[in-house]
Amino acid sequence: MAEKKEKKSNYDASSISVLEGLEPVRKRPGMYIGTTGPDGLHHLIWEVFDNSRDEAMGGFANRIEVALLPGGYIRVVDNGRGIPVDMHKQTGVSALETILTVLHAGGKFGGEGSGYKVSGGLHGVGVSVMNALSSHVIAEVHRDGGYHMQEYVIGVPKYKVKKIGSSKMKGTIITFQADATIFPETDYDFKKIVNHLRQQAYLVKAMQLTVIDARLAMGEAAALHASTDKGVQKFLDTLKGKQYLSDEHVEVPHQHFYFEGGLRSLVAFNNQYQKPVHKNIFYVEKNEPDGAVMSVEVAVQYVDDISARISAFANNIYNPEHGTHITGFKTALTRTLNNYARKNNFFSVKDKDTGFTGDDVLEGITAVVSVKMPEIQFEGQTKAKLGSVEARGAVESVFGEAFSAYLEENPDDAKAIINKVVIAVKARKAAKAAKDSVLRKGALEGMSLPGKLADCQSKRAEDSELFIVEGDSAGGSAKMGRDRKTQAILALRGKILNVERARIDKMLASEQIKNVVIAMGTAIGDVFDITKLRYHKIIIATDADVDGAHIRTLLLTLFYRYFKPLIEGGFIYIALPPLYKIQKGKEIQYAFDDNEKLSILKSMGIDPSENEDVIEEEGGEETEVTEAAVTKKNSRVRIQRYKGLGEMNAEELWETTMNPENRILKQVAIDDAILADKVFDVLMGTDVPSRKSFIQSNAKMARLDI
Repeated sequence: MAEKKEKKSNYDASSISVLEGLEPVRKRPGMYIGTTGPDGLHHLIWEVFDNSRDEAMGGFANRIEVALLPGGYIRVVDNGRGIPVDMHKQTGVSALETILTVLHAGGKFGGEGSGYKVSGGLHGVGVSVMNALSSHVIAEVHRDGGYHMQEYVIGVPKYKVKKIGSSKMKGTIITFQADATIFPETDYDFKKIVNHLRQQAYLVKAMQLTVIDARLAMGEAAALHASTDKGVQKFLDTLKGKQYLSDEHVEVPHQHFYFEGGLRSLVAFNNQYQKPVHKNIFYVEKNEPDGAVMSVEVAVQYVDDISARISAFANNIYNPEHGTHITGFKTALTRTLNNYARKNNFFSVKDKDTGFTGDDVLEGITAVVSVKMPEIQFEGQTKAKLGSVEARGAVESVFGEAFSAYLEENPDDAKAIINKVVIAVKARKAAKAAKDSVLRKGALEGMSLPGKLADCQSKRAEDSELFIVEGDSAGGSAKMGRDRKTQAILALRGKILNVERARIDKMLASEQIKNVVIAMGTAIGDVFDITKLRYHKIIIATDADVDGAHIRTLLLTLFYRYFKPLIEGGFIYIALPPLYKIQKGKEIQYAFDDNEKLSILKSMGIDPSENEDVIEEEGGEETEVTEAAVTKKNSRVRIQRYKGLGEMNAEELWETTMNPENRILKQVAIDDAILADKVFDVLMGTDVPSRKSFIQSNAKMARLDI
């Protein structure tokens, strides 16, 4: 393990400043964490982790551990300076209690001489909000040779900070249990935590980060938690005074991250399923200006693809909507490549004046841009978009100068990049001609809707729904069973084109995709206009078999690559039709999976496992469950399994899949855009070995329909 570098610091109680109290948090948690759903629950972890990560960013820590514990507890450990425990003059209590119980209290706010030059945001809000929304918090501090502790119940301290004894360790340990009266679900997603923290590990070079799932596998004390609260408390007591659980329990499931390469490593990770256009990953890290105001870090590599993958971070906060730093990056990228191409005669005479456009130079690029600055501004509460004006000039200057030098020093890489962009220029012109042709044709025909579309009567997009179904059979049933006022039906013929690596000109040559585009009304590419969307619910309704799943994936690929704002806006849904129709006399019930089928049969007094005459029914056929399987005499049950939507008559399709009062729809969302991008790369790209490996690794999670 790398030795931690000691840094001198006046980080004590005087470093902590206070802005306001904590009272509103429990009344309106959504104002502070966005939601009390799964995202809000996991946000509590991020806020506590951010404190530890800020210690690492400042050079005061080099190791962090996040552990999921029995009883719904989360434990975050670092080897930083330790939160100050001395008395805070303004609040009259310890600095530790101040940070955990007062909103906007933290080392971020004091200006010169405060705890941090750069932090991941107003973290004093986060850790106090975590405390307010937790039923139990244990804070342990190893600092100045002492071991200190304080506990809280629903944000209220049980006792003043007390010194437990001496300690040779340094750092802070926060253990918390989210309040089940605030959060409807308190079940943490280990994979979600790993994905988020992996990203953070890339952003802080040489930081050792371990994530462990110790919910079920840490000995006798852990086993007690299943039946008693005392078991949980006993287990927690065994952890007090200890630092890194992964050192003692190596058998527990865990992920360890350590990246010397920083953003270079992140670009390599994002491109692991891609074919690089050039060997060397461009990288620059520089403080601008004069090493005091802002740190700029950029990594870039082009790959043989048509999509642009740009990740943006400000003070290690992911900015999905980009912002001023990305504006500066794009400006410098376009200018630098144009200058290099003109200087080295890559342009033809007719193209020399026009040069490359911004879209041309972005095709196939994988880039990560990270800025760190002391005073940071975001647009909106979600921090999705950086608003700090000075970031644009700093990134433009640092990246532009370094990338120009990189091109001069690496002529083979430069030639490969320029050739990639030249191909993009030719493709752009061909795609524009094809797109203009389609739009011009549509305009001449009065934007006539596709013949396969049975449109709805409503002209209000807010009230209208578009069902995309496969095949004429399902389309016929859907058209007959729908609510004609608000529901439109578009029947596709077979599988659509895989657009993962298809340009717009090739896409629009596909009749099926062209029908989808015209039906939605938004157009595509640089003329895409979400305000012209004709339906606010676009529902993918495919069969519950392998072909249906493939068609659904092809459609999702289309929407993700070319209509991502529709997913981000919550307009895309997946219909979940039932698998079984179960009828006993005049009573009809529908089951959406095998477990629900068994539950319905039991409610009808049937135990199929005790009846040899009950067989697994085949698609579309009715199977009679005989009297021997029924506890009530003279009763018969019929089970029909649906292989596809076309096997339902219009009434059944309406009742189960289209009626808003009964149907089940899943809204498509992008929780992690980077992870989603990689999944589409693997599943829909050309790298067959990677796809095979992915399927083998995730096969145990698949639901097979054989």
